Amino acid sequence: MSKFRTIWTTDDRYVEVIDQRLLPHELVIVKLTTYQQAVEAIKSMIVRGAPLIGATAAYGVYLAVREMIEKELNPDYLDTAFSELRASRPTAVNLFWALDKMQDALDNADNFLQTAWEMAGQIVEDDVETCRMIGVHGLPIIEALSKKKNGEVVNILTHCNAGMLGCIEWGTITSPIYQAAEKGIKVHVWVDETRPRNQGANLTCYELTKHGIDHTLIVDNTGGHLMQHGLVDMVIVGTDRTTRNGDVANKIGTYLKALAAKDNNVPFYVALPSTTLDTTIKDGLKEIPIEERNQEEVKYVVGKSASGKVEPVLICPDTTKAVNYGFDVTPARLVTKLITERGVCDASEEGILSLFPERQ
Repeated sequence: MSKFRTIWTTDDRYVEVIDQRLLPHELVIVKLTTYQQAVEAIKSMIVRGAPLIGATAAYGVYLAVREMIEKELNPDYLDTAFSELRASRPTAVNLFWALDKMQDALDNADNFLQTAWEMAGQIVEDDVETCRMIGVHGLPIIEALSKKKNGEVVNILTHCNAGMLGCIEWGTITSPIYQAAEKGIKVHVWVDETRPRNQGANLTCYELTKHGIDHTLIVDNTGGHLMQHGLVDMVIVGTDRTTRNGDVANKIGTYLKALAAKDNNVPFYVALPSTTLDTTIKDGLKEIPIEERNQEEVKYVVGKSASGKVEPVLICPDTTKAVNYGFDVTPARLVTKLITERGVCDASEEGILSLFPERQ
């Protein structure tokens, strides 16, 4: 596994990230020097994926502390920064977890700047190890399927991107896949394009290519057909928020894959760091806020034209209205197991608390 990461610090102690909106066609690095830039990076999806959003928000707090000190601003400036960072994306619980960690650290700090810097860095390092351990616990599932198939290729269906690009290094859904490949297990990934922003086509295919993982891009509506014909051995998806009883909020379209998997007896796994657990709520359908994004994301597709220019293309009449829900909720009853950094468990309150009793 390479040491390439999605967020890093510079020699002058600022922060750099990849503009993921331009992948796979252009690799553009964005430097963040203010918390407002961190807010915009999260809002505009320069960065995306629950763990990476949390890490970016953490460094956003550090940048706010730095600016407050350097410019001798009123302490209210930091309160404003926290408020704006919290409002940047509503669904991914990692955002709020990371900001709470930063707040707690600063509440007990003698040196605000150094504390903010160190805590943001720790959040990043913790995510790397968390994702690695998700792979450690998910690997035996792929090994068992490989053994059952006498060493033939294990076909895995994914949705959206919960790989390293949505995290820091290993990713959640990709960590078991990368570790299986490193052990010599034959794996093939069916990659959902994941409309409307095409994170599967743009991002998952990009990083699987970089890691030498055999994969095939499919349109979102193909998954059910593949399952009906025995071409999918397992489904593995990520999550932006998982409730106390195991309901899973993930990129729009996840619920439909879970239904197809259930109907075809295909195991449906959710890989998640515990930072995406929200044990304060039980009913995902009623309590998880679902982000509704700009309709232009549905009406336009961004791609590389024949001239080599990356640009949006209108795919419907310009007067047509569109709705753009960012996420849906998959009920716990459709989830085979949750794969976490502490092990594999049932998608239930009992299962989750058996691994994370401190969330009682």
